[in-house]
Amino acid sequence: MFEREWAGLFPSQTGRPAAPTRLVAGLLYLQHAFRLSDEAVVARWAEPPYWQHFCGETFFQHRLPINASSMTRWRNRIGEEGVEWLLTETIRAGQRAGTVQDDHLRKVTVDTTVMEKNIAQHPTDARLYEIARRKLVRLAREAGIRLRQNYNRLGPRLCGQVGRYAHARQFKRMRKALRRLKGYTGRVLRDSERQIDKVAEGPLKARITEVTALVNRLLAQKRYEFGTKVSVATTTTGGFVVGMRTLPGNPYDGHTLHEALEQVEILTDRRPDMALVDRGYRGHGVETVKVFISGARRGVIRTIAKLLRRRSAIEPMIGHMKTDGRLTRCPLKGTTGDALFAVLCGCGQNIRMILRHLRIFLCQFIWLITLIRKITRGAGRHQELQIAG
Repeated sequence: MFEREWAGLFPSQTGRPAAPTRLVAGLLYLQHAFRLSDEAVVARWAEPPYWQHFCGETFFQHRLPINASSMTRWRNRIGEEGVEWLLTETIRAGQRAGTVQDDHLRKVTVDTTVMEKNIAQHPTDARLYEIARRKLVRLAREAGIRLRQNYNRLGPRLCGQVGRYAHARQFKRMRKALRRLKGYTGRVLRDSERQIDKVAEGPLKARITEVTALVNRLLAQKRYEFGTKVSVATTTTGGFVVGMRTLPGNPYDGHTLHEALEQVEILTDRRPDMALVDRGYRGHGVETVKVFISGARRGVIRTIAKLLRRRSAIEPMIGHMKTDGRLTRCPLKGTTGDALFAVLCGCGQNIRMILRHLRIFLCQFIWLITLIRKITRGAGRHQELQIAG
């Protein structure tokens, strides 16, 4: 199945063959199901035989399957379309396992959350401002943009001073130094934006445009938050993930509902009949699907009101993707990395839900066998007593 789907990614017949596609797909599933890094999932693969069987091995292997850096190259090769196909396969697996029913796909719940970017080990304001200024200065130097002042001497010194003021609990001086550091980053940003027209069209200008957009968001956002918005679509009954998509540029939620429902239709091969959203989606303009907004009164019957109360169940599902999964912080580079990582987090959540459903089924099956054995033994003893009597 994986070979057939990804056969077009390897048009050349010369050179060393690529790693088995089922192995890579299994590693991606396991990585996000158990919240592991590239290095950790490759190292842990050699320990349990169950993981190796899941990835298509027939004999136990003692060597590592691939180098951890190959995971990055595989993600870039399959792209966003490839990871969405992986999410589609988890939905089909959930249908086969009984975790999600076909009727559950008729009603979906859509919400948004923030996936922060792993750009700093300790995401404090001073560190983020200094990293943003440093990146802008480096890109300006590569593009030949002459800045009025780059603050290469004052910026690092002031960033360290903010930490010392915080350690000494001199918060008034810390906030003053933080405002100055934010001003340094803003001046470099505005100077770069004024001269960006001098840069020739190409990948370098695209990188500068992307970084300036991110720094603009950093300067306007709340404390310690630096990432991208993610749209999440789950089934209203069961909370199975049927859609994940990043929304660069921080758009209004109502303007993103059409794209979210379109992705759900593509991944599930059917258009949902009903979508439940919160009040942030007012003015969505979707006419192909019945959309009910939380808190609405007009035209809401008792059944719809019950479903709207069920809408808030998507919040703990997002929380599980952040605590049990890796949605809290994205380590991949650029907007493409954000898009791939968000969809893979949805795959990991579905794998965890399928495993939970199978564990419950196994416990019920064992309990049923134990009960039948007890009943059989009791009936046998009763017959023995009758014969003896």
